[in-house]
Amino acid sequence: MRQPASPADPARSPSRARRGVKIGVVAAAAVLLVVAQRMGLFEIFGEPARIKQALLSLGPWGYVAFVLAYAALQPFGVPGTVFILAAPLIWPWPVAFALSMAGTMAASVVGFSFARFVARDWVAARVPARFRAYDEALKRRAFLTVFVLRLVLWMPPMLHVFFGVSGVRFWTHFWGSLAGYALPLLATAYFGQRVFDALRDAPPSAWAGMGAAAVAVMVLSWLARRCSRRGAVPS
Repeated sequence: MRQPASPADPARSPSRARRGVKIGVVAAAAVLLVVAQRMGLFEIFGEPARIKQALLSLGPWGYVAFVLAYAALQPFGVPGTVFILAAPLIWPWPVAFALSMAGTMAASVVGFSFARFVARDWVAARVPARFRAYDEALKRRAFLTVFVLRLVLWMPPMLHVFFGVSGVRFWTHFWGSLAGYALPLLATAYFGQRVFDALRDAPPSAWAGMGAAAVAVMVLSWLARRCSRRGAVPS
């Protein structure tokens, strides 16, 4: 008689599942990079002067190109501010906001997934200590911690990595990031063109005033840190 099939080894199933997820993430990232390369996105975003003309010439595909380039490049070192500051200079602010949000969320998911499923051990050793300080807060109030860090720090690649190697769940990270990004991205999209126009038309005296204000802020910050250190030293 035929022997009944033995049940799958439960110890191997999670390992196989993780391996399948890793392969899927790597394959998706590879496809994303190939598509971006085939569309010439690396060349376009490598020359800022070409970005507006190139994206507008693509018509509706310019939206896709923007989000794809954002998702493919930002998690691996290209500053996200390049994209979110460029968007309102290219499109009306509602479109700029929608594309900035889509690209920022896509980049966050790519960075998070790469850290969690592909290179967890390798990237875990490279997470800056300043992010590790939030481990306990993330365990106690995961959504709120993700929300606050995204609201304040936005999208540095190492923050994607930190969330990826932490214990925070994928959907908690997703919705917390979405909520945290909303206000700064909306403000950037709405005021970006206006601020750019104001700075472009500002007289030299205004630039001098802004420079003096920036220096004053830095000096005051340095003095505040110095005073706090002195206060921390026991008498």
